[in-house]
Amino acid sequence: MIENVVIIGAGNLATQLALALTGKGIQVKQVFSRTLEAACELAGKVNAQFTNNLSALMPGSDLYIVSVKDSAIQEVMMNLPADKNRLVVHTAGSIPMEALSRFTNNYGVFYPLQSFSKYRNVDFSGIPICIEAHHAATLLQLQQLAERLSSSVHLVNSQERKTLHLAAVFVNNFVNHFYTIGYEILQDKKLNFDLLKPLIQETADKIESMSPLNAQTGPARRNDLGVISDQLNMLQDHPEFQKIYSFVSQSIYHIHQKQNNDLL
Repeated sequence: MIENVVIIGAGNLATQLALALTGKGIQVKQVFSRTLEAACELAGKVNAQFTNNLSALMPGSDLYIVSVKDSAIQEVMMNLPADKNRLVVHTAGSIPMEALSRFTNNYGVFYPLQSFSKYRNVDFSGIPICIEAHHAATLLQLQQLAERLSSSVHLVNSQERKTLHLAAVFVNNFVNHFYTIGYEILQDKKLNFDLLKPLIQETADKIESMSPLNAQTGPARRNDLGVISDQLNMLQDHPEFQKIYSFVSQSIYHIHQKQNNDLL
């Protein structure tokens, strides 16, 4: 059973994962970050040692969690002290598990499917944790660890995880960008973004009982060309917003036209 870990990274996910593990009695022995200040900050929260030198990582930990940006995973692994028996996982959505295979015989993936911010604590109990491992025994260890954090643990292979990550970009990252656009539109007219928050909440709540397709409303869904034209004119000072509005409206219309044709 995994009882202690070394966290490689001190960003959003690394921070929240370290806090969650500590909260369940799993010791974070050490934190690594390229920035000593970031390593020190996170280590202080979980009573761990810290370093900005990969060659100074503690040996003998039950698990090494690589939680850095995707493009840095290979560099981190290449600079770890050689140990083919070390159990290493990464937490990335789009990087295949086999990216770790050159560096250790014991590897896997521990991917919490959620959006994380460093200074906003989250409850892991309902967060889906997607796991994958090279060996059955390792998979069991990761499953037991994940089940200490969450009631939603899933065995997901690398291609499935990559697809989940793609879908997550649409439903989280792109949607949040639309929040930003809405915020800027209101700021231009000195209107309060808080007025939209009940709408945002209801939109999220509806898909608990309806499919996103059936929950869709708005002028594009109705093909209300008069409203669409008027709103495009309102965006003439924001040509990039116009392009987004037009493209998304067309996408909504075509998806619902296809649904209607399929029902004929």
